[in-house]
Amino acid sequence: MLKWQVIAVALLFVSVTANPEKQSLCKGFLPENDMLIPVSAMQVGGVTQSEFNAVLDKVETYYSPLIQSLGGRLAVNRDWNSATVNASANRSGSTYEINMYGGLARHPVMTRDGFMLVACHELGHHIGGAPKVRGWWTTWASNEGQSDYFATLRCMRFLLESEDNAKWVSENTVDPVLQQKCEETYQVQNEEFLCMRLGMAGFSGASLFHSMRQEATPIQFDTPDTSQVRRTSDEHPPTQCRLDTYYQGAICFHDLNQPLSDTDPSQGTCSEYRGQRDGLRPRCWFKP
Repeated sequence: MLKWQVIAVALLFVSVTANPEKQSLCKGFLPENDMLIPVSAMQVGGVTQSEFNAVLDKVETYYSPLIQSLGGRLAVNRDWNSATVNASANRSGSTYEINMYGGLARHPVMTRDGFMLVACHELGHHIGGAPKVRGWWTTWASNEGQSDYFATLRCMRFLLESEDNAKWVSENTVDPVLQQKCEETYQVQNEEFLCMRLGMAGFSGASLFHSMRQEATPIQFDTPDTSQVRRTSDEHPPTQCRLDTYYQGAICFHDLNQPLSDTDPSQGTCSEYRGQRDGLRPRCWFKP
């Protein structure tokens, strides 16, 4: 038995090192699923093709120079015609790839901001900082929970800060629990409105996860997941835990000029080490 285990490991090593330039992160924004939403489907809700491209244009314009400064190149692979309901990220040499599919954009619960959140999550696998996925076969990727946290902590915050967030709030429904917390956290009105918008984008993203899992228990801002992991999990957090993560990223009041670290999870984030109580990564996936 030991002999065959050694052979199996050797074969795995050969399969990975045969193409050392290609480093895939197999898990997508959603768990693997067989749902398909083709272009021909009758669309009720979801994101239009023009919104799909406008969001990805914004991501590409803002983050291409930053990734270039890191010695890489951002490739935003847009497949509007794909029926796949998911998104993913992979690294090919110095190319930082995110793969965005039309099937996900056309899902009925998806919003423009929710779609941006997904793109930011996938980008977060590349530049979201620690904690990273554990494993000798991949060292570049921030894990699932951290990529969720990065989406509202940094990515969407930068992409939306110059937009008319007051107008957005006036035209959209904001959860009252989220609204109150954002007003308590921030002193500048546009930052309050931006916080609300980030939180509702998180609700859209978590609602997609909730729908795909066909869960009966509703997700809410005032019912946080109270479970605590014994060690940081690299897997997709449970649905309520994901909403909690987006929410905490939105209410994290911190120094946006401090870069995130690939080794120190407390750098550039909200941390218990600094005595902060709000904006912390939830214990349902993160172990400080």
